[in-house]
Amino acid sequence: MKFLKSTLFLALIGAVSAMNAQGSVMTSATEASNQPVRIEVQTPTIVGVASSNEVFSTLVTAVAAADLVGTLESAGPFTVFAPTNDAFAKLPAGTVETLLKPESKEGLKKVLTYHVVAGKFMAADVVKAIQSNNNAFSVRTANGQSLTLSLVDGAVMVTDANGNSAKVTATDVAASNGVIHVIDSVVLPQ
Repeated sequence: MKFLKSTLFLALIGAVSAMNAQGSVMTSATEASNQPVRIEVQTPTIVGVASSNEVFSTLVTAVAAADLVGTLESAGPFTVFAPTNDAFAKLPAGTVETLLKPESKEGLKKVLTYHVVAGKFMAADVVKAIQSNNNAFSVRTANGQSLTLSLVDGAVMVTDANGNSAKVTATDVAASNGVIHVIDSVVLPQ
């Protein structure tokens, strides 16, 4: 049994390492009868990518509490400015706990959808748009309000309607239905 688990694990590792640009992989494995078996591994959705990384556990919990899992698993495409656990920890004490309460569901949805933009915008596209617009490019979020993107010392900054900013710390995290850009603070709508 241990040998079978090791073999399956190695086959899966080999399949994942062979991923193509579309986010899927086709590889061959051999059954006892020596017949090729086709295994397809898909790049996960935005929710799947976030769920597989512990630094987004607060975000994943919040997305579930706001009943947004289905939305963020849909075809999209979406660009998500994803706050890490440390970003959520910067909020005033008790804020996350309050937002996660059932009676705060609508407010939580407004906060989370403020981090989502319709369309897939890679980092190079974002930087180009900022540079083409005098260092201030406005994007409309899924909740209807706008975020302003700018460059500060070479880093993309995301500024909310209240004038608070988050720094993009990682870019172009691929998902099957869009892209994730990691931010170091939670942006808040009005």
